[in-house]
Amino acid sequence: MTRLEKAVRRLSCIVAAGLILGGASWIQAQEPEGLAGTWQGAIAIGPNTLRVKLEVSKTRDGIYLGTLVSIDQGGARIPIDRIEGEGDQVRFEARAVKGSFEGTMNADKSKISGTWSQGQPLPLVFERTGEAAEPATAAEPPKRGAHPLGLPLVLDVGFAPTPFQADGRTHLCYELHITNWSAGEALLSRIEVLAGDSPLASFEGAELNGLLARPGAPGVEDRRALGAGLRAVAYLWITIEDGAAAPRSLRHRITADGLTVDGGEASVSTAKPLVLGPPLRGSGWLAGNGPANDSIHRRALLPVEGKARLAQRFAIDWVKLGADEQSFEGDRQRNENFHAYGEDALAVADATVIATKDGIPENEPGPRSRAVPMTLETLGGNFVVLGLPGDRYAFYAHLQPGSLRVKPGDAVKRGQALGLVGNSGNSTEPHLHFHVSDGPSPLGSQGIPYLLDSYELLSGDSPGRRERQLPLQDDQVSFPE
Repeated sequence: MTRLEKAVRRLSCIVAAGLILGGASWIQAQEPEGLAGTWQGAIAIGPNTLRVKLEVSKTRDGIYLGTLVSIDQGGARIPIDRIEGEGDQVRFEARAVKGSFEGTMNADKSKISGTWSQGQPLPLVFERTGEAAEPATAAEPPKRGAHPLGLPLVLDVGFAPTPFQADGRTHLCYELHITNWSAGEALLSRIEVLAGDSPLASFEGAELNGLLARPGAPGVEDRRALGAGLRAVAYLWITIEDGAAAPRSLRHRITADGLTVDGGEASVSTAKPLVLGPPLRGSGWLAGNGPANDSIHRRALLPVEGKARLAQRFAIDWVKLGADEQSFEGDRQRNENFHAYGEDALAVADATVIATKDGIPENEPGPRSRAVPMTLETLGGNFVVLGLPGDRYAFYAHLQPGSLRVKPGDAVKRGQALGLVGNSGNSTEPHLHFHVSDGPSPLGSQGIPYLLDSYELLSGDSPGRRERQLPLQDDQVSFPE
């Protein structure tokens, strides 16, 4: 399996990816003339080829947006983060799959010949298959007198961030809700995060559009253009400089149409993340869809019981890999051929069992196979909820039917087996979905960070022992046997 294939093979976990992902990411405006349109090519991988489509459009203010589509992998859509051009030279990056492309456009703008790099260089030629629509005429920015009370954007941080440690650094992960109260469109151009008067981060261009989501409108390409009465959500992930303390509070400054507004004040939580034991044992575990600002779980903001909730903010889908870095051996249509299948799901602390669900049949592995209709009650499949110290709750999902070894009210000890890893609920292959939240409802609560007391990091540039840290997306780790 190539890195591209592994990267686009996303597990469905609790919330279907199609409900979360959508639209295109921002591309920088410095590009060759004629780039906008639809292009198609193929990557040769040994005896096989992988067809890919490049979709590029132009916004009303001259910015280019793009998406890479993996045609032979179910039309998986991979956001393009930036594109640069000088003359007929084209370069773009797709950070979600750790890939990049460099090529040359021919004289009549019908072909781009170059190299796709993703661990190894592979030839890739794009041929134009369709022209892009003409960009909309740029709107006149509002005159300052049009908003006598200032820029009519309402800013709100829905849930205060808690500092946590990962990759040896301190991070803050939270959302800023932006509502346009005006009767016209507001074109967001910059978000600044401030601690007092000190800037912590600033986002515009490629980064800004990639941070934004539009609830109820996942297919919007230019997510900066916020229509009258509409809302955008900015998914923010702030990494604190080495040696610096986490701020006590945050505020935000938005620039739109040449005007600015300050708001979205939020206190930073002083609560310490729980330090937990491993939810599994042994080696070869991949933190699929794990903590990262572009993770599927990170963007799984849901309306539950009248409130916007993000229970999966720090969730991980633990997938077990073999020596060949495949998650299965033999026929991939059989659950028992997956390395994770049947592994014990372990209590991460001394705790009380709050809730369980059993009896949901398992799916056949595959992106569209579901044994039962997906509802709020069945998304997690067979599950266990543990009540942890400090009114925190651990959620274990997609367990095998009939494998649960606990019931509500049971007291469990750290390391005790709760059930067996399976493939029930909204799941495409056997794995353990695990997250910690501030309430017992698996999806109607807020996800909070936690730390694992000790594990061995097997991947990345600095493998080795990690203590009191949170694994990040696609980390490969080993837990004690």
